[in-house]
Amino acid sequence: MPVQHALMRISWLLLVAQLCGCSSPTQRMDDRATDFGYRKLVVPGEGFSHVAYFKEGRSTTGALHVYLEGDGTPWARKRVAASDPTPRTPLMLELMALDPVPSLYLGRPCYHGLNNAKACTPDLWTNRRYSEAVVASMSAALDRLTVDYQALVLMGYSGGGTLAMLLAERQPKTKALISVAANLDTERWTELHKQQPLSGSLNPATRIPLPLRITQMHYAGGKDDNVPPSLVHDAISQQQGATFKVYPNQDHSCCWRDVWPEILGELMAD
Repeated sequence: MPVQHALMRISWLLLVAQLCGCSSPTQRMDDRATDFGYRKLVVPGEGFSHVAYFKEGRSTTGALHVYLEGDGTPWARKRVAASDPTPRTPLMLELMALDPVPSLYLGRPCYHGLNNAKACTPDLWTNRRYSEAVVASMSAALDRLTVDYQALVLMGYSGGGTLAMLLAERQPKTKALISVAANLDTERWTELHKQQPLSGSLNPATRIPLPLRITQMHYAGGKDDNVPPSLVHDAISQQQGATFKVYPNQDHSCCWRDVWPEILGELMAD
């Protein structure tokens, strides 16, 4: 009888999960990627593994577009780290579907169901989310994934833009960089939101400017109170040749899909 009760309870829990859509963020992302026709890969970095999604496309330049997502869910609540930082609403996964060029969505260490790996600790998706360990591992994963491509275009949203700037330093194939609503000065950002410093993280605003050979295009939302346009503008003031544009109707998360084809067009024109 206890076994029957246990089986009934398991069946009931599965039914509830199906009815309420209670799948994990990783499963929902995998399902969405499948809908788009992406191919899922798991690749080693440096001390960590990374989930990536690859999309076929057409390219006349031999360049691969690399999509870097925002920070996802680093905190469950104030000063309590989330158990799984995987993004609940992956904007860059959606934007990649609008891109006709071969594209790669590269996940961070400990995201996408890999958070229980031995090397993973909550500081890697909270205070050290842009640390040397994170950037070095993502760069190593990119090295393995991009051997067949002549050039890379790094595209980052929010904290993914932070990582795009940091990865561009060590990826010699980087031809261009696009940031969207990106936190490019982590120290000023934490002060603005009265949060504890991101100790152990690298700050793009204090790094040596990127080489002139890298085309930089930075975009901000006029209604963004998370990463205000002034923060982005000031952070790139030392980046020679970088362009900056504010879309007045966009905030931090809405409505970048509407303007993404225009941004891609500006990249191709450049």
